[in-house]
Amino acid sequence: MSLVSSVMLVALAFFQWHLIHILTPFLMPFLWLMAGGFFLVTIVFSIIAVFKRREWKALILQSLTVIFLFFFPFTKVVLNMDYENNRADRETVVKKVQEGAITPNVPYNDSVIHLPEEYETLSRGGGDILVEKRNDEMLVLFFTFRGILDSFSGFVYSTSGNKPLSGDFGGDFIELEKLDKHWYYVSSG
Repeated sequence: MSLVSSVMLVALAFFQWHLIHILTPFLMPFLWLMAGGFFLVTIVFSIIAVFKRREWKALILQSLTVIFLFFFPFTKVVLNMDYENNRADRETVVKKVQEGAITPNVPYNDSVIHLPEEYETLSRGGGDILVEKRNDEMLVLFFTFRGILDSFSGFVYSTSGNKPLSGDFGGDFIELEKLDKHWYYVSSG
C-alpha cells in the first residue's frame, strides 16, 4: 500500500496540469484530498508496522516520497517539457498569425483566435490564443492554464523581443520569466 500511495501521489503531482483541464479547477482539490487521505492512512499503517514488527521499509519509502514532493519542481519540469516539445508548432502558428492566415475568429472578442483543429492542443483551456498589438509589436499568448477571470498562465511570443507588461492580456503578472529571444512565461493571478 505504501508503494501504491506514493506512486499515486507523485503521478498526481506530475500530471496535475493535464488533469485540471479534464476535472476543472473546482474538482481538482477533491482528487488531491482523496490521494492525500489515502497516503496519510498508509502512513498510519506504516507507523503501526514499525512498532509491531520493526518493519521500516514502508515508512522510509513514504518519508522519501514526502521529501521528493516538497523539493522536486514538478510544475517547472512539466512547463519546460511543454515549451520544448511544442515550440516549433507555436512558432508556426505565430508566423501564420503575422501573415494573416490565422485571424481573430471569435465574435465577442477581436483579440481571441480559436486555433484550427491541428493546433488546438498548443493552448490549454479550449484551444484559444490571445493576440495583442502595440505599435509595431505583436504579442501572442498560448495558455498553459486558463483559470477563472484574470487568473491564467502561458507562453508569450513577442515579435520585438520586449517583455510583456502587466496589463497585457488583461492580467496582472505575478511571474514573468524570459525563456528565449522572443519567448516569455507569464503567470497572472
